[in-house]
Amino acid sequence: MRNFFCFILLSVCTLVAAQEFNSDVTINAEQTGQPNLSIFKTLETSLEEYINNNKFTNTEYLPQERIDCNFFINVTAYNDTSFDASIQIQASRPVYNSGYKSSIVNFNDKDFSFEYVEFQPFDFNVESDQGNLLAVINYYLYTVLGLDADSFKKNSGTIHFQRAKQIVNIAQTGGFPGWQQSNDTQSRYRYNDDLLSGVFKGYREAFYNYHSKGLDLMVSDTKEAKKIIISSIEELRLINNKRPNSYVLRTFFDAKNNEITRILSGGPRVNIDNTIQTLKSIAPTYAQDWLSIKK
Repeated sequence: MRNFFCFILLSVCTLVAAQEFNSDVTINAEQTGQPNLSIFKTLETSLEEYINNNKFTNTEYLPQERIDCNFFINVTAYNDTSFDASIQIQASRPVYNSGYKSSIVNFNDKDFSFEYVEFQPFDFNVESDQGNLLAVINYYLYTVLGLDADSFKKNSGTIHFQRAKQIVNIAQTGGFPGWQQSNDTQSRYRYNDDLLSGVFKGYREAFYNYHSKGLDLMVSDTKEAKKIIISSIEELRLINNKRPNSYVLRTFFDAKNNEITRILSGGPRVNIDNTIQTLKSIAPTYAQDWLSIKK
């Protein structure tokens, strides 16, 4: 009997360990004028359970390896089963040999409208059209998985970006905004297409170098880590020369502006004059952050 219970305990632990995400979902419905309706809380709980309890890859994740990921959904209009909203996605990964977690994603997607009936089941199946709500959620989950993987091993996120592309292809038939091939540089289609294109191969290499060769070295050799991070920023400048003001680069600095400012301001002194000028040119939105860097 004891062995039986040990087997059950082991099975439960294995099941828990298999999941990829440790996610919080927050829904704000203040703008609807009806923020206390039960449908918003039900949706919040259902999405959180969907993200945390489903298995999105064949990789086994230990509890400490699960990706911290937060979804903030701001519902701006609601009518029966129709929702207009925006969605912000934030995710982070741990830095080796430290308690610090580095932001890898800070997306803010304003093209998020969907249909939802309270208590409808959320079944995981990315091979078919399940509506725009799960399409958007699944797309960002696989994008986060890809970026997280790329940060630990060079180009290892490709399989996840390809799965996100499958979602894009299916969602394009639904007529909802954000999926179409167009001149909108901030669309989900464009971001995914860029990540899988050869033009941004250098971006993904810089992303890997910044995290695995830079941040993960910070505790053991801070000066060398800073040099590698500076070199990674220079690699991003080369990408910007090919694709100025690309959405891919903007999303990088949306996640990293505070971190870069702290890293360049602290620790052993290195020459950062050229780096500050580079940051001003490729991420002008955060010019005040770059000006605050202490040399």
